[in-house]
Amino acid sequence: MKRPLIGIPTQTLQAIDDIPAGLPHSWVMNSRYSLAAAAMGAVPVMLPLFADDPETLRALYDRLDGLLLAGGVDVDPAAFGEAPHPRLGRTDPPRDAVELQLARWAVEDGKPLFGLCRGLQVVNVALGGSLWQDIEAQVNGAIKHDYFPTAGYARDYLAHDAVLAGGSRLHAAFGAPSIRVNSMHHQAIKVLAPALHATAHAPDGVIEGVESDTHRFLVGVQWHPEMFEPSDPRTQRLFRSFVDAARRAAGGA
Repeated sequence: MKRPLIGIPTQTLQAIDDIPAGLPHSWVMNSRYSLAAAAMGAVPVMLPLFADDPETLRALYDRLDGLLLAGGVDVDPAAFGEAPHPRLGRTDPPRDAVELQLARWAVEDGKPLFGLCRGLQVVNVALGGSLWQDIEAQVNGAIKHDYFPTAGYARDYLAHDAVLAGGSRLHAAFGAPSIRVNSMHHQAIKVLAPALHATAHAPDGVIEGVESDTHRFLVGVQWHPEMFEPSDPRTQRLFRSFVDAARRAAGGA
């Protein structure tokens, strides 16, 4: 059985906090995303940020069977027409440009698309939605969502519940009305893109999952399921459903 090729865009090393200035410009990505995709039967490939070379970017995209958008730094509010909030964190404009373009192509072509944390936010912005730039400062009554490793929290720390909508892919994968999730973000969906519907919410109403009923596979989650893929069968079902959709896309089904 053919293993589908899954593209995972990288991020600019220099967009990460505390990177020494003398290091060469580099494109990097957390290995957990590739390991999770490979464990579920995909062949993952990290994508360079050819923001200024759309021809090469399109050639890379055309070879993919699916697209996984990973976590990372903040989305630049210029992408959804807002000025920066004082609490906006580090951004990576070339990554924004590449991921927004790839997401739009994937939606146009019906290519399987899976967004994790920042990836969910990118999909929402790509399809016409917007983001809260800082939940604590902008969302009344919000619970804590920014359980960052840099503040001493483990990446698999289960921070809060996420209520899953009945009939959704998320509900089918996890087989439960709610689950506990990790939480490493301070941005979140503000205005939901018209092509998406929310299929998971945090206790404070913040959107934790989105899907599209008209797409072969389009799912975004605000947590980091790649941390639980090695040991949690429910998370494995979610990743496998994405990889299976990519395999069917590769076969033309």
